[in-house]
Amino acid sequence: MIRSENLRSGYIQDSVEEYLYKLLPERDAVVKEMEDYAEENRIPIIGPAVARLLSLLVQVSGAKRIFEMGSAIGYSTVWLARAAGTQGKVIYTDGDPEKAKRAEVYFRMAGVAKRIEVRVGDALALVKKTPGKFDLIFIDVDKQQYPAALHAALPKLQQGGLLITDNTLWSGKAARPAAENDKDTKCIQEFNRLVYASKELYAVLIPLRDGVTVCRKL
Repeated sequence: MIRSENLRSGYIQDSVEEYLYKLLPERDAVVKEMEDYAEENRIPIIGPAVARLLSLLVQVSGAKRIFEMGSAIGYSTVWLARAAGTQGKVIYTDGDPEKAKRAEVYFRMAGVAKRIEVRVGDALALVKKTPGKFDLIFIDVDKQQYPAALHAALPKLQQGGLLITDNTLWSGKAARPAAENDKDTKCIQEFNRLVYASKELYAVLIPLRDGVTVCRKL
């Protein structure tokens, strides 16, 4: 039985999730330490199954300039930076200076610190004011910010670039009518509606873990 909150989807059968995670190769010591720290301190991370998908998408797209909106302790940042290679550049963003400090330690341990630029502050404001466009933008901010994050990110994504967003099924709640006071679910539902309705994006929602939406800018 999978017990970690970072691995449980909330809508996939436990036996299926157990099978999926048993298939995954062992992670290296740094990544495993990050997973253990996140579980012990109840810090949400994307987990290794989604991280492998994220890494694969970077590799097949050839993304080199990457912006991460909401990075926490830098778990997904490490996977992005490794996949992008030595010529890659990943911008880490988080509003918590303490999480950013811990992330920087992990980046050095993982040998990818030179590929990562750490910025502390509001991810939406930071992506807007960063010059140039990106090959890939990853959204994992507060859920009530999702529609606004989409509007902030889309102009900064180059044509053919990837917009990847985590938690888009939200433990399955996105598929059901949201309670009146459930702003998180309502905002995720609105985000999903917007990306599928957009004429600028080709969107696919993948029911992996907590839901991952992958969009290509047309």
